Amino acid sequence: MKPLKRPVRRGLLVAHVSISVSWLGLTVGLLTLGITAFLTEEPATARAATLAMKIFGDWLVVPVALLSLLSGLVLALGTPWGLARHRWVWTKFWLTLITAALSVFSLRPGIDEAAARGTVDIDLVVAPSVATATYLFITAISVLKPWGPTRRGRRPRPAAGTGKAVDVRTSRRTA
Repeated sequence: MKPLKRPVRRGLLVAHVSISVSWLGLTVGLLTLGITAFLTEEPATARAATLAMKIFGDWLVVPVALLSLLSGLVLALGTPWGLARHRWVWTKFWLTLITAALSVFSLRPGIDEAAARGTVDIDLVVAPSVATATYLFITAISVLKPWGPTRRGRRPRPAAGTGKAVDVRTSRRTA
């Protein structure tokens, strides 16, 4: 993929961060509603919480998860970070792919089932808890950028437009 121009890259970065933060906030909201529905003694409160979870699930979970995955993928492929050049980017990609799939294929059906019953079992407390911890971990590695390059990232790459290899550790041309 061709590298993204600076204004496009920056705009996409802002969109990706905003969407990802929205996914984290959405998950914290689902966790709060799940805990409320699970712990309350009031059937009306449990019913209201499950219906609110269904609204979030129907309208927000899938688009936010897929937009986060897509925008991160485009950023990885359109910037020097690459998708498989750095362990932290590779880790983020797989965790995002897994959590997006779980959101679409497990969380949403679980929310629909709970809304139909009007009650929540522990699964709808555990799932958003694990998702929140995962998104916080993804955020941390995005900021800290731990670990080194992958084997692919350590290989010399051609410098832009020169055809000569560049040592990525020193940014100097080789041979």
